[in-house]
Amino acid sequence: MFKASPFAPACLALCLGLPQLAGSEDARVLEHLSIYEKRDAYCAWPAIARAENGDLVVLFTRTEEHMAPNGEILLSRSTDNGQTWLPPAIVYDTPIDDRESGLTRLDDGRLLTHLRSVRFETSTYQNLPDTAYPPELIARWSDYVQKPEYQNSTALSRAWQTVSTDHGVTWSEPTPGVDSIHGGIQLQNGSLLVASYRDDGGNIGVHATPNPETPWQKVATVNCPQPETIRFGEPHILQLASGRVIMMIRATAKPYDDASPRCHLWASYSDDNGQSWTPAYQTPLWGYPPHLLQLSDGRILCSYGYRRPPFGQRACVSDDGITWKLENEFVLRDDAANKDLGYPVSIELDPGRILTVYYQPNIPAGSNPATHPPHPNRKKPGILGTVWELPLRTR
Repeated sequence: MFKASPFAPACLALCLGLPQLAGSEDARVLEHLSIYEKRDAYCAWPAIARAENGDLVVLFTRTEEHMAPNGEILLSRSTDNGQTWLPPAIVYDTPIDDRESGLTRLDDGRLLTHLRSVRFETSTYQNLPDTAYPPELIARWSDYVQKPEYQNSTALSRAWQTVSTDHGVTWSEPTPGVDSIHGGIQLQNGSLLVASYRDDGGNIGVHATPNPETPWQKVATVNCPQPETIRFGEPHILQLASGRVIMMIRATAKPYDDASPRCHLWASYSDDNGQSWTPAYQTPLWGYPPHLLQLSDGRILCSYGYRRPPFGQRACVSDDGITWKLENEFVLRDDAANKDLGYPVSIELDPGRILTVYYQPNIPAGSNPATHPPHPNRKKPGILGTVWELPLRTR
């Protein structure tokens, strides 16, 4: 076990010198944490849940680079509400690339994963632009995906799910599932709901099942209203105490440009347990992808990455999960070295005290070499976190 500690003296000074967060007179950063880093590993795309026994569990991908062909899913655990973190354990690893690991906590205490494995072809790497990766890396990956074990794993390339009945220590054999980067929800009526996008052609598919043992059924589609200029992806859903289900959606610009002014979050909501949805509408929040959390005081928190200068992580609160205002946005971090970051997920440690977990390089801004192509000796991203305080609403 190791102590989650501030990143570096510069960052510690930053934390201690900034009692307030941009966007609020009251919110403030308490501590920046390093949950897991490894010098030669690219770690990204976390999901978070609180197990029935109180443990915090974070799933994430560990691989060589973003487009490497052989990622694996790891689980980091805290038994003391985020103060310290155990060394991670591998919880899912196939011969191909395992790169997605959403988490859903069920009412009976079980944990459900939403996994996705990808089998890359040689053409995947041959078609990458010259600035993507060094030629020697492309050559090695191209050779790797031609190995018989990799070539014979076509059936593994899809969405899967596993279930844990012991707080994430052991997991069931995988069964077919639905992709979800952060996870789904258990509705108040007991059924499960997940929003996905991998097989929906730029739209969002909504899937339901009465329990993890029953196959998922697609029950609705949230269409992208501007398919010529953006595509939808990486959604997250949340059921409010009122019963309403809200959804936030990443919009990716066409052609791809992760700094485009079109990369606003979009939203929709359902008042019939996900069977039908309002037309999607654009919010003023710029960034992606979203993660939703209802706080103990009833407000809705949306966390998202910010991949244009100043690079970092942001969050915003809404009274109803429908209306979002930039005046309620918080800049959790704006000191990232580059735009290889994001996918923040949040959980309330105690009323008004929040842990937001994300990935980004653990070095000061301006200290990493360019990422096109990524330098082999650069500091790769790790799984980091920020503990921050948001005073409870009193009205």
